[in-house]
Amino acid sequence: MEPQTENKMEEASISSTTYALCTVYILFMVPVMSENHCKVTADEADCSHLELYTIPSDLPLTIKILDLSHNRLKSLPAANLSRYDRLQHLDVGYNTLHVLESALCQQLPLLKILNLQHNEFSKISDKAFIYCAGLAELRLNSNGIKEILGNPFENLQNLLILDVSHNKMTSTALGDKGQLLKLSELLYSHNMIKELKKEDFMFLGNNSVQTLDLSTNPLKEIYPNCFQQLTNLHTLTMANMSLGFKLTEDLCSQLAGTQIKVLNLPNSQLTKIHNTTFKGLNSTNLISLNIFKNSLSQIDDNSFIYLNCLEILNLEDNQMSHLSSRAFSGLSNLTYLNLKKFFSSSKDARIDDFSFQWLQNLQYLNMEQNKKLYFSERAFTGLISLTNLSLSECTFQTFTNTTFSSLSNSSLISLNLTKTEITGIESGTFHGLEHLEVLDLGINQIDQFFTGKEFEGLHSIKQIYLSYNKHLTLSSNSFCSISTLKKLNLRKTALTFKGPSNSPFNCLSNLTHLDLGNNNIANMEEDFFSGLYDLRILSLQHNNLARLWKKANPGGPVLFLKGLRKLEILDLLSNGFDEIPAKALEGLSNLNILNLGENNIYILPPSIFEDQESLITLDLHKNLITSVEENIFKNVFSNLKNLSMGNNPFDCTCESIAWFANWLNTTNTSVPGHDLQYICNTPNNYHGVLVEKFDNSPCKDHAPFKAFFIFSFTITSSIMILVLLLHFQGWRIKFYWSVLEGKVLGFTEIDPGNQNFNYDAYIIHAKKDVSWIDRYLLPLEEDETCNLKFCYEDRDFEAGLSPLQLIVDSIRNSRKIIFIITHYFLNDQWCKRFKIQQAVQQAIEQSRDNIILLFLEDIPDYKLNHSIHLRRGMFKSRCVLEWPVQKERRKAFQQKLKIALGSSNVVN
Repeated sequence: MEPQTENKMEEASISSTTYALCTVYILFMVPVMSENHCKVTADEADCSHLELYTIPSDLPLTIKILDLSHNRLKSLPAANLSRYDRLQHLDVGYNTLHVLESALCQQLPLLKILNLQHNEFSKISDKAFIYCAGLAELRLNSNGIKEILGNPFENLQNLLILDVSHNKMTSTALGDKGQLLKLSELLYSHNMIKELKKEDFMFLGNNSVQTLDLSTNPLKEIYPNCFQQLTNLHTLTMANMSLGFKLTEDLCSQLAGTQIKVLNLPNSQLTKIHNTTFKGLNSTNLISLNIFKNSLSQIDDNSFIYLNCLEILNLEDNQMSHLSSRAFSGLSNLTYLNLKKFFSSSKDARIDDFSFQWLQNLQYLNMEQNKKLYFSERAFTGLISLTNLSLSECTFQTFTNTTFSSLSNSSLISLNLTKTEITGIESGTFHGLEHLEVLDLGINQIDQFFTGKEFEGLHSIKQIYLSYNKHLTLSSNSFCSISTLKKLNLRKTALTFKGPSNSPFNCLSNLTHLDLGNNNIANMEEDFFSGLYDLRILSLQHNNLARLWKKANPGGPVLFLKGLRKLEILDLLSNGFDEIPAKALEGLSNLNILNLGENNIYILPPSIFEDQESLITLDLHKNLITSVEENIFKNVFSNLKNLSMGNNPFDCTCESIAWFANWLNTTNTSVPGHDLQYICNTPNNYHGVLVEKFDNSPCKDHAPFKAFFIFSFTITSSIMILVLLLHFQGWRIKFYWSVLEGKVLGFTEIDPGNQNFNYDAYIIHAKKDVSWIDRYLLPLEEDETCNLKFCYEDRDFEAGLSPLQLIVDSIRNSRKIIFIITHYFLNDQWCKRFKIQQAVQQAIEQSRDNIILLFLEDIPDYKLNHSIHLRRGMFKSRCVLEWPVQKERRKAFQQKLKIALGSSNVVN
């Protein structure tokens, strides 16, 4: 053969070998490498639900708990577990194991708990647990075990719990000689056991079993002395069995020699209880009896007289129609009685008077869900120790002042009347329940105006639940008879308020919790919560309070939270708020939780959270907030532990979000949904991007540009304001500048008194206004009460002298100057060019406020300014007078004129 051919064959051989090795590696090595996906913590390894075929070999050697349940293990080699010799708890349930090596416990000397449930151990060999002396708990349930060979449990000297339920065993016998000396709990439920014989429990060598479960077995016969080896039996459960009257009576007879304390017989087809049913328990000290769901329709008188130690009786879910007055005779030590769904729902049920008179020590009575139940006002007589009564889902129309009269001497603390379909409460209904602390009237059909008499007599009441009723109307007196109240729930009651004061809470000075949610409340006064000095929790969610905090609200925003200084939790969810006043939360320094979610808030005042340094949880989700700025949130975020601000349309710009984005990335505060619900809405280049992904690095270099922008904006704005001011108010500035100039230059008022003036007033007027002056103004000189003297040109100017000089002198010698302003006056050139100029000039030079404008006609200010360069605003209001058209107002005009003439000339 040629060398070349030999080389090719050799290469082919090497390739085949390599392929085979790779296949072996994949088939065997890869599972070993990938098998350990167990969750390992401290001393525990959880290898459940991994579809394992073998026991992992690379777990920590120090583990004490190993869970291999829900896998595909077919065997449990003791050698494979030997490396984990510190194991105390091994769970191999839900696999397909069918053989248990006796060396298992030998390799695991510290094992205490072994769970073998849901495997295929149809038989248990005699030596299966030979080395398991330290085992305390063994689970063999759901294995299909039919029989126990020999004495497999003989060496389990420390076993406390043995579960062989859900198998196919026909006998309770687990061996033929004494063993399991310390066993306390033995579970046989869901087997095929038809008989209970004395010899079947003989394997229990030390009478240590306290709990025995025989539920769901087709039991037909109970033989005498079958429980002889169970003298320490404490709890027996025989649920879901066909016991009936006969087997129940036999059972009770065989329990006579035990220490039975708890007997559970739910769904055991015990339809009738005769006065001999429990006779066999007369010598026991039974404490608890459960006869739940038995279709029980009859209880004979004196049926429980043999159970004088009974404390707990559960008769829930039966079919009784009548409870006689002696049904509970003998139960003087009963403290708990459950009669929920006790009566038939198909026909009317009745409780005889004094049926509970035997239960002097009863503390808890549950009578819920008895729809067609009738009882008289004497039904609860004798329940002097009763503290809790529940009548929830019983049917009533109304509560009268006799409904609970038989409880007036009881110690009742809690009364549950939810879902009773009541529509109203009569006055005095609860009179006599002076120890009652909790009253639940929620989820009913109450449609009523509460006057306050409905709750009279509740001297110790602390909690009242009225939530989810049809319509409640309250006044200021509604709760005045229950001043001890601490918690009041009024959620979803269509609340309305009646009376001069719309606050029904003024009397509740001890109230700490108030729930007014879901009531569509739209109006309340600022003192609505006044008097609630101890209020800690206030729920106002789902109302319509938005208008109260608007600036446009008549009278301004209503600060209805004022005074609630101890408030710790405030819920204002979904109220439609779009504005929040700066002082809305002022004084709430103890607030820990604030919920403002699902509103329309888009901007927050900078000082809104000034007093909230104790805030732990803040909820602002689903609002319209675009900006989260440092000056608003820094103070409140400093101690915050929980924040919810998701689903807001954030504006991801340097000014709006840079600080918040940095805070999100560095805070230890819990922010649920920060990676899903905190998303940028604007600008377009950040739309849909997470806020925490915002790049704020460019924002750090904007400080100089920001300063320049602020400076330039300030200068430009100032110039614009100055131009507008000069344009619209230049006349006023010019006037006051002239006055100021006169003061600075040293001009002073001449003669502030009247002693050097010849006239009280000089009259400047147009020629055509002479008739008005003669008729209305000059007659004032004749009025002795006025004592006035006017300088009137046509009368007082001397002939032959210069008119100009006379005008100047007359103005100087007159204390006041009156301008009679009409359209004629504005068009009179002599007045405009000389008289007015002289009067104003002297007023400025002498710093005198001595000009009076008297309007005979309605002259607009702009015409006055255009004609004589004067405005009304340049004069004090008392120096601007208008002649009234109505005659009856002229006396008042004369009075105003006297005041103006007598006023001081000093310029203030």
